[in-house]
This record gives sequence, C-alpha cells and structure tokens, in this order.
Amino acid sequence: MKVLNLYAGIGGNRKLWENVEVTAVEMNPEIAKIYQEFFPDDKVVVGDAHQYLLDHYQEFDFIWASPPCPSHSRMRLLCHQQEGKKDKYPDMKLYEEIIFLKHFFKGKWCIENVISYYDPLIKPFKVGNHYYWSNFHILNQKEDKRMIIRMKGAEIVKDKSKRFDYDLTTKEVPTRLKVKMLNNAVEPKTGLHIFNCAFKTKQQTLL
Repeated sequence: MKVLNLYAGIGGNRKLWENVEVTAVEMNPEIAKIYQEFFPDDKVVVGDAHQYLLDHYQEFDFIWASPPCPSHSRMRLLCHQQEGKKDKYPDMKLYEEIIFLKHFFKGKWCIENVISYYDPLIKPFKVGNHYYWSNFHILNQKEDKRMIIRMKGAEIVKDKSKRFDYDLTTKEVPTRLKVKMLNNAVEPKTGLHIFNCAFKTKQQTLL
C-alpha cells in the first residue's frame, strides 16, 4: 500500500504502520533528517507538503496530513490577549486540503489538527485531544493522559520520549526543537487506530 505522510514531523502517526510504502514530506531539514533515521526505508522529501499533495495525490492509496496547527489552536486566544503578540489569520490550508481530498482523491484520507478556538467549518471526528477529518468513520478512543502542563523542556522530552518510544536524547538539536517535535507528534497508538479504521482491520483497545 502506497501512503503519503504530509507534514510528517518525526512520524508519530506512522510509527506502528506495517506493510506500507511511505513517502513522507517535511519542510524542516533537521526534523526530516530525524524522521529518516527513525524510518530508513521511507522516502523522505524536504519540501512544501501543501504543494506536494496537489502535485502527487494520485500516486497514493492513503493520505495522512497534519497541517500546522498554531493558528487554529485555543492557545491563539490567549496569545491574542498578551501584549506584543501579533494578530494572525487562521491558516486556511487546513480546509483547502480537506475540500480538495473530499472531492478529488479516490483513496482513503485523514487530516489531523488541534481542537480549534472556533466552531469547525467542516465537522470533524474527535479522538482524544484532536480533530480528524476523513472519508471513513473514525471511532473515538482514549489517549494517554497528558501530564506535561507544569513540566519544563527536558522533562517534556523525557516524558513523551518514553510514552511514544522515541529516543531523542542522542539527537543534536536544541531542546526546544525536541519539545516541538514531540508536542506535534500524533500518539502512535492513535495513528494505528485511525489507519485500522480506514481499512476496517481489527481494532486495538487503547487503555
């Protein structure tokens, strides 16, 4: 099965997928390098995932996209209230991709993003602490509880690395980037659950 993994990050969603041929697209070269180290058999493209989708969507059986979330996040309202923070429009590439895949892609697809500060313009599924749009039914399941609100950078890296089974301790990138990569990563069990929902394989129970 040929899979396109857009805005791939370090591949949390992809970690437990098996028997797939994956092309991953990631804009940040440092993050793409780490993804490649974790998944040496995947094809990794450093570039614009939004444009890559438009140019190559017909080549795949399943497409996953996790467009940038900060402009949609409920944290945006808090930032708006802080002095020195610039206002910012929501990045509508999220909805461009949902509409495009819904009408033109014949395979299975899923787009992931945070729970937004506004009512979604297109109704999503909700799994854990995220929204998912897809052309198949996604069953809700519990995710591991997030206990990182009061943690500092190194503690977040240690906690999430353990839970996601990702060792970032040896990676020569700043701690702030490690935190960003782990915070943006979909929990691997959730990624597998959604993949299984797409192809109606036996579901795993997430405790």
